[in-house]
Amino acid sequence: MSHIKTTKIDLPDVATYAKQFKALSDPIRLSVLHLLAMNGKSCVCDLEELLDLPQSKLSYHLKILLNAELIQKEISKTWSYYWVDEDKTNELLSDQFCYFLKSAEEDCC
Repeated sequence: MSHIKTTKIDLPDVATYAKQFKALSDPIRLSVLHLLAMNGKSCVCDLEELLDLPQSKLSYHLKILLNAELIQKEISKTWSYYWVDEDKTNELLSDQFCYFLKSAEEDCC
């Protein structure tokens, strides 16, 4: 019989990671996130043009990224502006997530 390591994991953390990775599993959403990371706070009108997407389709993808807490939104007059939530994206790239995938005895990322 093999040795199975068990560690109690926080289920809300698991659900959050799952939602974030699901949001990142789409090429359009990855493109949106990349553009926001490269350009900083951007108007939805600029994203429409850069991605050559209709506003309705872009809004769908932005909503998923917002719900996954990977981006932030600000409304100014008639336009919405979006930017990367660096704290949340840094968590995905952090030792915290690395240790989620490896045991405490293993070297991490």
